[in-house]
Amino acid sequence: MSELRELYQEYVLDHGKRPRNFRAIEGATHRGEGYNPLCGDRITLQLLVEGDVIRDIAFSGAGCAISTASASTMTETLMGKTLAEARATFGAFLSMVKGEAEPDYDALDKLAVFAGVAEFPMRVKCATLAWHTLNAAIEGAEAVTTE
Repeated sequence: MSELRELYQEYVLDHGKRPRNFRAIEGATHRGEGYNPLCGDRITLQLLVEGDVIRDIAFSGAGCAISTASASTMTETLMGKTLAEARATFGAFLSMVKGEAEPDYDALDKLAVFAGVAEFPMRVKCATLAWHTLNAAIEGAEAVTTE
C-alpha cells in the first residue's frame, strides 16, 4: 500500500507541476467552467468534438496539485475517445474516488492512481472538478459548475 501511496504522490506532483494539455483550443466546440468554492480551484475546459469523438481537449486555470493533476490526466485519457466513453470513464472515476468501487485498472488505466483520494473526503471535490466541468461542457451547460 505504501508503494501505491508513493506512486500517487509522485504522479500528482509531476502532473501538478507540469500539466499536460494546459492550453486553449482554437475553434473549440464545447466549453465548460468549473469552480470549487471550498479551496478556490478554477478550471476552464475546452473540447473539439467531431461527430462523437473528442479530437482535442485542453484546460486552463489555477488549482491545487490534485485538481491540476486530475485535469491533466483526464485530458490525456480522453483524447480520441467518444463522448459515451468519456461519460463511462467519468462514472468509473467518480465511484473510485468516492470509495464506492475498487479501481477498475483496465477501464481507468493511469486514472487508477487517484484511488487514494477516497481516503481524504475533503479532496474528492478537487479530484472531480475537471470531470464535472467536462460533463457540463458536453451537456452545453452555461453556468459555472461547482460540483
